[in-house]
Amino acid sequence: MSEKKHRVSRRQFLNYTLTGVGGFMAAGMLMPLVRFAVDPVLQTTAGGEFVNTKVKVDELTSEPLRVDFTVKQKDAWYESEEPKSAWVYKKDNGDILALSPICKHLGCTVNWNADPANPNRFFCPCHNGLYEKDGTNVPGTPPPAPLDVYELQVKDGFLYLGKAKPRGEA
Repeated sequence: MSEKKHRVSRRQFLNYTLTGVGGFMAAGMLMPLVRFAVDPVLQTTAGGEFVNTKVKVDELTSEPLRVDFTVKQKDAWYESEEPKSAWVYKKDNGDILALSPICKHLGCTVNWNADPANPNRFFCPCHNGLYEKDGTNVPGTPPPAPLDVYELQVKDGFLYLGKAKPRGEA
């Protein structure tokens, strides 16, 4: 009698088999979609990549110098080079400071010493935004925050720049 209780009928066997095969096929179709969604999160980013600006550190002075460089960028399968720039100078103590030229107000490009009414300051022509030489925003002008600071390294006498980070993170 116990043999009859544990026997599987033909209908149950087919039901189990078709459910298992269907589940296996569904998993086979869903795995590429799940991997496509999750894979970018699992990829390691090269956050520590520094780009050679071809500027010799010995040539830097206390006057901000605009340094143009390119960063290799990969967007899905498309690889390109993105042009970037930075304002670089030596501080009084000899340390190097590299500032992003992107205004924190509306994203315009700031220039050094471009406004005759405000000498020795970074000037944003979009809405008359002003920054001090160290990148801090002048109170009473449109920019809400200081200029971002680039991570930097010196190798073999040349300046290498990394990512620009907000002032609190740098």
